Amino acid sequence: MHFSDLDLNKPLLKAIFEKNYETPTEIQQKTIPLVLAKKDVIASAQTGTGKTAAFALPILQLLFHQQNANKKQKNIRALIVSPTRELAQQINDEFTDYSKYTNLNSTVVYGGVSIDPQKKVIKKGVDILIATPGRLLDLCKQEIIDLSSIEILVLDEADLMLDMGFIDDIKKIHSLCPAEKQVLLFSATMPSKVVHFAKSLLTNPEIVEIISKKSEATKVKQLLYYVPKPNKIELCLQLLRNTIKGNILIFRRTRKGVDNLEQTLLKNGFKVETLHGEKSQNLRQNALNKFKNNEVNILIATDVASRGIDIEDLDVVINFDIPNVSETYVHRIGRTGRAGKKGTSYSFCSIDEKKYIADIQKTIKKAIPIVEDHPFALKPKVKTKDKTKGKGKDHKKKNSTNTKKGRKSAASKKNKKRWY
Repeated sequence: MHFSDLDLNKPLLKAIFEKNYETPTEIQQKTIPLVLAKKDVIASAQTGTGKTAAFALPILQLLFHQQNANKKQKNIRALIVSPTRELAQQINDEFTDYSKYTNLNSTVVYGGVSIDPQKKVIKKGVDILIATPGRLLDLCKQEIIDLSSIEILVLDEADLMLDMGFIDDIKKIHSLCPAEKQVLLFSATMPSKVVHFAKSLLTNPEIVEIISKKSEATKVKQLLYYVPKPNKIELCLQLLRNTIKGNILIFRRTRKGVDNLEQTLLKNGFKVETLHGEKSQNLRQNALNKFKNNEVNILIATDVASRGIDIEDLDVVINFDIPNVSETYVHRIGRTGRAGKKGTSYSFCSIDEKKYIADIQKTIKKAIPIVEDHPFALKPKVKTKDKTKGKGKDHKKKNSTNTKKGRKSAASKKNKKRWY
């Protein structure tokens, strides 16, 4: 199939071919006709399968027939809600590329930057608005944005928006739009909470679920290191010095973990940038640009900050912290090994994370190869030792009390700090 088989008009096809796209992906083939038919749609597909074009192209087609060349008379007719600033910007970039031969225009609004320039653009008039929930509701409250003319509402990366606690914001945004509208929901994963949430907002939705014949998890060479938590940093340093080369994305669970690992790697001479939710938008964009422009080869990020970011030519993913959701693991390692290229993932698992590995292996339906030949090896069958076993009752009681106090001691905190 070619894009010309999808009943898209000539201005859109011209823009598509200029981007050297000829064959639509499976999610695009199945979703575009449904959106053009003005159906509500729930669509699920892995990251990197072309979900943005799957809704951007038919939206532009639907709005094209009533496009207004006079900007001042424009009302917002399509709204795309995105969980992160970076993803919102990427979506707007794609709309800009596809609409270049039309009179339709789009803009993006998100927090972390000055609101005044965004107000000025909105007041000039736009057809398509891409927004993060918080900034959107802020502008609605100030009566800068009016959603009463919305014809199409898109909820992108719905699973992440629910994980980030945006459920009430999304319901509010939905209620500010007209009752009669087309709603499209896109998600990388489709857990039951997303399905339940979608059915409360969509009307008789068509469901499109793309299950890759060969998932990203099977394309990537996966390696598992069992290692005591205090030795993760030493293992990471050794691998970066001797084994791992190329562009590297390291995942940590928390902002503090990201910052601490960054400081350690910088002190050891590595070129590093970081992404997490508490960084300003300018700093996040600068970090991403440096990584994409090869000014640094290591990017450390939390899952929330990295979601939806398009990074090409990524050689390695390191799971410094094992994710507690198996789908997150698949999403992480799927960042590498794209478009037929080779990719490798390294996962550092401590004793308390073993249960997450079991869930992950069930999800990917295979065992992750274990690397035992390293200086900090922790045998995979090792269990947490009970130091009081075989001792008397008095010793057990005394030891328990000492352990509890020890966790709050300065020495314990100091040791804990150097783990990360």
